[in-house]
Amino acid sequence: MGKLPEKEHLMVTTIDPAEVAKFEAMAAEWWDTEGKFKPLHMLNPCRLDYITRQIASEFGRDLTGPKPFKDLRILDIGCGGGLLSEPMARLGATVVGADAAEGNIPVAQVHAAQSGLNIDYRHTTAEALADKGETFDAILNMEVVEHVADPLAYLTACRKLLRPGGLMVCSTLNRNPKSFAFAILGAEHIMRWLPKGTHDWAKFITPDELYELLRNAGLDPVDRKGFQFNPLSWNWRISERDLSVNYVTTSIRPD
Repeated sequence: MGKLPEKEHLMVTTIDPAEVAKFEAMAAEWWDTEGKFKPLHMLNPCRLDYITRQIASEFGRDLTGPKPFKDLRILDIGCGGGLLSEPMARLGATVVGADAAEGNIPVAQVHAAQSGLNIDYRHTTAEALADKGETFDAILNMEVVEHVADPLAYLTACRKLLRPGGLMVCSTLNRNPKSFAFAILGAEHIMRWLPKGTHDWAKFITPDELYELLRNAGLDPVDRKGFQFNPLSWNWRISERDLSVNYVTTSIRPD
């Protein structure tokens, strides 16, 4: 079995209790590809393609080789059931998966153990990890920033967790009429991929707003791309131009 989940005093935090409660209620369904997290399972190959290429480029790793992320320490903040933590561990990284929703941790731990993976899952927050002086080569910060109470304070805590020269991949949802139609009306009300109320459109963040937040947090944004869904082929692809709904950024902590 992997490590038992570590509980930490959450101290001052940017977590929003209402947001955490939503995901705790869905925790047991994380690995059901046809359940409430079906959209993430569909998006995951596209997310992983972007993440692995960014990390490999920054640290000079060959993705075709064995364990290309060996000796890299990666934090998956808002890890949920481990959909990103597990692939990082398979690539050789030392992975800490952290989530403010306590119910997600045993789900992630059990699945990792069943998969023969040793992942350090913890019920904790970015702020608590930063207070402990933890540092990482890379942070995966995917679909979290739109759920926190104070995005700037949260991203500042993430910057503290990065070693100088470290990399953070951060994805979220744009705020415009199209994202409301797709992420709220489409995903929650029409397709019913997610429970109604999972997302708060008012908390979505435009790409320019996120870049400004990242800079104000002390990070250097270096890339942004869109995740574009094709309803005909029923899959996702990385887009150079279309950041209108789902999008992702890469930023570096300066030396």
